[in-house]
Amino acid sequence: MVNVKRLSEYIWEIPREGKMNVPARIYASEKLLNKMKEDRTLEQAKNVATLPGIQKFAAVMPDGHQGYGFPIGGVAAFDINEGIITPGGIGFDINCGVRIIRTNLRVEEIKPKLMNLVNEIFRNIPAGVGETGKLRLAFGQFKEVVEEGLRWAVREGYAWKRDQYKIESYGYLEGADLEAVSEVAIRRGIDQLGTLGSGNHFLEIQIVDKIFDPDIAKIMGIEEEGQVTIMVHTGSRGFGHQIASDYLSLFTRRFRNIVKQLPDRELIYAYFNSDEGQNYWKAMAAAANFAWNNRQLITYWVRRSFEKVFKADAEDLGLELVYDIAHNIAKIEEHRIDGKKRKVIVHRKGATRAFPAGHPELVEEYKEIGQPVIIPGSMGTASYILLGLPDAENLSFMSSAHGAGRMLSRAAAKRQYRYHEVIDRLRKIGVIIKSTTKIGVVEEVPEAYKDVDEVVRVTHELKISKMVARLRPLAVIKG
Repeated sequence: MVNVKRLSEYIWEIPREGKMNVPARIYASEKLLNKMKEDRTLEQAKNVATLPGIQKFAAVMPDGHQGYGFPIGGVAAFDINEGIITPGGIGFDINCGVRIIRTNLRVEEIKPKLMNLVNEIFRNIPAGVGETGKLRLAFGQFKEVVEEGLRWAVREGYAWKRDQYKIESYGYLEGADLEAVSEVAIRRGIDQLGTLGSGNHFLEIQIVDKIFDPDIAKIMGIEEEGQVTIMVHTGSRGFGHQIASDYLSLFTRRFRNIVKQLPDRELIYAYFNSDEGQNYWKAMAAAANFAWNNRQLITYWVRRSFEKVFKADAEDLGLELVYDIAHNIAKIEEHRIDGKKRKVIVHRKGATRAFPAGHPELVEEYKEIGQPVIIPGSMGTASYILLGLPDAENLSFMSSAHGAGRMLSRAAAKRQYRYHEVIDRLRKIGVIIKSTTKIGVVEEVPEAYKDVDEVVRVTHELKISKMVARLRPLAVIKG
């Protein structure tokens, strides 16, 4: 039984004990904490706190649940000189992330053409396990994709130049090097650009259901309730998965003494400044750049699909990027620790960056208000746009929740629910769904996830991020 102490209404702490270098902090309501107690979330947070070079505390966001190594919803920062980098703190789907595209369209304009639009997008954007994209890249082109990030998409005409300013890190993580990536990973990734994938990945056509802060929303391009938006949730596909697998295997073979000392072998790491740590960083950055280009190619085909169905230019339709954020990634950032600015490697595993107003990495228009934070709900439920706040610095290394958080395994969902009943229920609440497989729909049944409204409420009450707008799905495309 993990010893958890209550510090305030939504802040809990696992005190430092045994091999822990720091305490663990849990951000949750009692309801969300009780869900975390049903799996190994708290135990995994404790384990993260034992890792070398960890600063302040290991943190778990309100959507936390059991993951591989780190809990999903886990955040930890490690000293740049003495700290480590671990694939278990980033995830297999490197730079899995979310973007929102706004439009000038209203719900009454889109509803008569919604089925045609869904079918057109479904034709243009392949979804499902192992699916390949429309783009066929030579090795040299693929190298440009993963080493240049979004600059490649701008140059090749798949992105508007201004798109890159509405993407975390401007869609480019420095240091990417294809030499650090296996041939197997390259083979898996080279044909998958512009694909959605399977599992919890999706593309949704949504409407703005409620605006909580009209002034902030307007700066983001969210102007009125009933406005149509598009949300894309996917990552680095088989490319990132293979990189994670390759380096987990390498670290486990190379560092057997470390494996023996770990509370959980899934946390196997390399020191960041070691050759192995630097090679993993180069490979992870390559996967991150791939993922940003993947979401950009999907955006390109979304724009073409809207143009075909509405017989108008994408710019005239107002298909502008609101923001794109990663939620499985490690980033080198500066944070105030014990009163001093320190450079650290922040691992966010199922957690979202949440920079406040004034942060130097933000584009000018968001520097004035703060960074948009996107928290998607489960299939058929609401999603939210929030805004990073200053309190996130002290609470969570400027990190926020990333979603509803799973609470029912895919196997359990398949045992308990049937495809037709899921489809019927979604249809009754006005949601169209199109999927490559029936299993994919059943595995992502809304009951498999925690209450996103509760996750967002706690995030808002803690002043990690504040609510700006709520979005409701009209149509969902899945693998």
